[in-house]
Amino acid sequence: MFGVSRQAVYQAEKRIIKREQEFIKVKNLVEGVRKDMPRLGTRKLYYLLKEEFAKHNLKIGRDALFGYLRSESMLIRPRKNYTKTTNSKHWLRKHPNLMKEIKVSRPEEFFVSDITYIKSRERTHYLSLVTDAYSRKIMGYHLSDDMSAENVVKAVRMAKNNRLTSKDLIHHSDRGLQYWPHR
Repeated sequence: MFGVSRQAVYQAEKRIIKREQEFIKVKNLVEGVRKDMPRLGTRKLYYLLKEEFAKHNLKIGRDALFGYLRSESMLIRPRKNYTKTTNSKHWLRKHPNLMKEIKVSRPEEFFVSDITYIKSRERTHYLSLVTDAYSRKIMGYHLSDDMSAENVVKAVRMAKNNRLTSKDLIHHSDRGLQYWPHR
């Protein structure tokens, strides 16, 4: 038949059936691990299951595992990149970093400001924080739907009102545009 012996056809059929049975075992092993670690990627999964594959006499390499998981739609999609909250490479005047030169020695000597984001089902929210560098206590905060300067100002005002001392204070930020004074 088409220049191929009957024996070759049967051997090919046997190989295909054997490979399908092996892949069923592989799928069961992968599903077992993914039950406990659902976000585990294929590379780590392969190295975790390598010994199990050997125990079950399954000859599958990393790339073949990738291909099989892709064909079964079992690859883990990478998470979306994080939201960028700082642009400190702007052309506006930048103040020197005083925290490099002075060691923090008392509470309320340095206030450190930053903005972080919190994702909810509806949207991304931005949390402006002002923290005491010595005690790491949050002195002021404000949660909003945007990264505008007025939200940072609200957090700074709260921190100012929560101060216990009237000694000199240095305010440190990541040099983002929200902290520029003439905005």
